[in-house]
Amino acid sequence: MLREPETNSAPSAGMKESDVAIQSLRPAPRLFQGWLVVAGAFAVTFVGFGSAYTFSAFVEPLQADFGASRGSVSLVFSLAGFLYFGLGVVSGPLADRWGSRRLAVLGMLLTGLGMAIASVAGSLTQIYLAYGLGVGLGVGLSYVPVIGAVQRWFVRRRGFASGLAVSGIGVGTLVMPPLASLLIQTLGWRTAYLVLGGLAAAIGAGMALLIENDPRDRGLAPDGDPPVSGHQAMPPQGFSVRQAVTSRRFAGLYAACLICSFGLFVPFVHLVPYAVDHGVAPASAVLLLGVIGVGSTAGRFFLGGLADRLGRALALFAMFLGMALALAIWALSAGFWPLAVFAFAYGVFYGGFVALLPALVMDHFGGRNVSGIIGILYTSVAFGTLIGPSAAGFAFDVSRSYMLPILAGIAGNLVAAAIVGAMSRAERPGNGQ
Repeated sequence: MLREPETNSAPSAGMKESDVAIQSLRPAPRLFQGWLVVAGAFAVTFVGFGSAYTFSAFVEPLQADFGASRGSVSLVFSLAGFLYFGLGVVSGPLADRWGSRRLAVLGMLLTGLGMAIASVAGSLTQIYLAYGLGVGLGVGLSYVPVIGAVQRWFVRRRGFASGLAVSGIGVGTLVMPPLASLLIQTLGWRTAYLVLGGLAAAIGAGMALLIENDPRDRGLAPDGDPPVSGHQAMPPQGFSVRQAVTSRRFAGLYAACLICSFGLFVPFVHLVPYAVDHGVAPASAVLLLGVIGVGSTAGRFFLGGLADRLGRALALFAMFLGMALALAIWALSAGFWPLAVFAFAYGVFYGGFVALLPALVMDHFGGRNVSGIIGILYTSVAFGTLIGPSAAGFAFDVSRSYMLPILAGIAGNLVAAAIVGAMSRAERPGNGQ
């Protein structure tokens, strides 16, 4: 009687033969699931920040309808920005515990709802509440969780994947402000807010369903590598939140981000009014935000991958210097094309900064509490965003010039670069660290 030929595929301890048979028949996935997580994060950042950065197109209509100063209108964006960066201190730990997907879906629905309610506002105070709270809470609940999720799915290509995910911010800045300007011109600012809110809720919440917290939940390893056979995947390693935030390295990062952030978002609110003040047609001026988006997208794609090879700490130092140099171009510019050069250069280095920061946190502190640590770090950006754009608007109301805010932004980036440079020198071997 003939016997079946023996094979070397004996089931491992604890596995049923039926399980082995099923695994042997299951085709290898053609697309690593991590890239779908990146796609979901891209869509969330596209919708969330694209909606937020349309605000510059609404500054003049809101001023005209409510008889408000530029400083008081700018405060709408500052409040929203404070919330969507500051709320990461809550949404990050919640994502580490409960998962990123549900927070991202809720955040996108709140973003759409906030813009829809803003469309029927009867006063600037109601705009503060609707746009500031709606968009601020919506982006705040979704941004840190989705970016934190991406970090766990990649190791070797973490900088590139993180850059690709947050390039949604750049593409959103390219697409959404010109769309908002077109809607305002054709339908009025109220209907524009309603349409944008519907798009935010539909696209953002739908794509947020792709977000997953950890490759281990699918039996996968980071970067699409095969999991180690017969061994239980190790849980994410790294610092506790307390260990991270009490470290000198975190303190240096926090200080650099805080000082930089006072001027970080001033161009997103004031570049369009600045250009109009200098004789650029409104339809052309709003395109400058799109140019920032083009530069930002390029920076996130190319600088994130480049930093994987050259070192992310050195790259962060270069981003601060680059933003300072770009702001110097703004200080000397008046016409459309010089401002477009500034917008592109600033976008490149701003985009690189945003792409690098989450990956650098993962490098320094590990993946165990990455979302929570990123959320606390982003409170530095929240405080800068709360003060910077509105202070720039009030400075303009007093002096009729943006020169002081621009110079302050240059100085802030130079100080941030000095802090990061000092940290890098202190951490080199032989320096007693």
